[in-house]
Order: sequence, then structure tokens, then C-alpha cells
Amino acid sequence: MPSEVKGLFFYLYLVLDIYSRKIVGWQVHSEELCVLAADLMVDICQREGVQPSQVTLHSDNGSPMKGATMLATLQMLGVVPSFSRPSVSNDNPYSESLFRTLKYRPEYPEKCFAGLSDARAWVKEFVQWYNNAHCHSGIRFVTPAQRHRGEDVEILARRKQVYQQAKLQNPARWSGEIRNWDQIKEVHLNPEKGKSEDRENKAA
Repeated sequence: MPSEVKGLFFYLYLVLDIYSRKIVGWQVHSEELCVLAADLMVDICQREGVQPSQVTLHSDNGSPMKGATMLATLQMLGVVPSFSRPSVSNDNPYSESLFRTLKYRPEYPEKCFAGLSDARAWVKEFVQWYNNAHCHSGIRFVTPAQRHRGEDVEILARRKQVYQQAKLQNPARWSGEIRNWDQIKEVHLNPEKGKSEDRENKAA
């Protein structure tokens, strides 16, 4: 995140739950340090009640994520580390999509952030919108917070009922089946990668 000083940046540390698409934790700092990333993970695990071996943290190969303090903290928390493949820029399409959404928000500054407090205030508002107001197309147009709380099951069931009733009342307006409002039960980080590996294993 650019600052008013040329060549100096603020750094956004952010963790996304890929199942619900909820931003479960974030911090903005003026430097990149593994101890800061570790502090964020401790905070997230405490707030979310994460149990040992319950989650895997996938990240890029940056030094904050691979530093000794960060890896030791993940081991203490029982979080399994996972890293993107070298020289693969889109190994985590969920985070790439999120950061694109962030940078293309109309409120994102055209030039720079006036200071660290301004950067933090902007991200706070963005996270509030993204988690609680943004109807995400990847999870059937519910908000990440609704899916994270498990409310999407009832919301999607009601939508399906409304669409079915509308089709019964006026079938001429429908050229095929209603929109799919079934809950997405499984989410994979790289489904195509898994399919290609399965094909290679079968061929062997």
C-alpha cells in the first residue's frame, strides 16, 4: 500500500478463510516481519477457536511467512503450513481475486495513503464491507460472514423456494431450470491441479 514517501509502503497482512471467503484477520504495518505475521495468526486462532491440526495456512513464499518465528508459531498453534509453488503467481486464486477486489474499490486512493493510521482505517472499512455487505458470486451471492456463521444454508433454501414458486406461477418466463441455489459444500485451493495429478497417477 503506497505511502506519501516515494519507495516506502505499508504492508497488509491478511488471512482469508477460503471456505467462507471471510477475512478472518488483518493488520497493516510499516514493515514486513515474520514476528508480525506470527502475532496475527495467534490472534486469529484465539478469536476463531482454532484447534490443533484443524486448519492449513496456505501462503506465498515471502520471508514473513517462512521465517523461523512464524513457522515456530504455526507449530505451537497446530496450524499446518503450506506454500505456493515457486514461480507460480496464481497458486492461490482466492487471495488474488480478493486483492484485485480491494485495489479496484472506488474508495481506494489513486495515489497514496497519508499515513499508517489512514491505511489501517481504509482497510478496516473495506473488511467490514467485504465480510458483511458484499454478496459474493463464488458462494451463491451470500456474504462471507453469513457463510462463515452457517446461515447460507437457510438463505439459499429460501431463495430456491422463491424461484421454484415463481416458475410455477409463470412458467413461460423460464426457458430452463431455475438458478442453482444449492450450497457449495466443498472448496478446493487448486482443483485443476488435483485433477491433473490424479490423471498422472492413473497413467502411471
